[in-house]
Amino acid sequence: MSTEAILNTVDIVKLENDMEVESFESEDRDLNDFLLNDARDYLKSLLAVTYLLKIGDETVAYFSLSNDNLIKNDSERPVWNRINRFIPNNKRRRSYPAVKIGRLAVAKKYAGKGLGKRIILAIQNMYINEPQRAGCRFLMVDAYRGALPFYQKNDFKFLTEQDSADATRTMYFDLKAI
Repeated sequence: MSTEAILNTVDIVKLENDMEVESFESEDRDLNDFLLNDARDYLKSLLAVTYLLKIGDETVAYFSLSNDNLIKNDSERPVWNRINRFIPNNKRRRSYPAVKIGRLAVAKKYAGKGLGKRIILAIQNMYINEPQRAGCRFLMVDAYRGALPFYQKNDFKFLTEQDSADATRTMYFDLKAI
């Protein structure tokens, strides 16, 4: 199936408590385990909502979202100045509402076909064009080292340099930049 055909046949479905995901295999064992064993528990515990990208009955990718916030770090003044530059003075705070992309994975079979980009665009659309029950200004992610280029290519920025040697880096995307 061509990349264009794949992107045109993908449906995004919210994982429900009674739904079974029979199999899923990405490059990351922890991400596979989360979807197959933990995602429904996170939903039941009100900690995260998982969405499946499906072609027919096959799960080709998924992502999980939870509430978060972007908190001012006084030692990273240049980053915070860049963030505040686009927020009116009378609205500036020490933290801003955000949504965290807790998990994002694409099945090995579909890697490199644009599904990750489609997920980012779908999340952006969810918080820009659809009615919300609460404010959300930023998308956040604690990105694994191997995923940093993907998020950078999708215009996410590093929140701090203090985590530059860590296994994951905190990154953000300003929804008002769209």
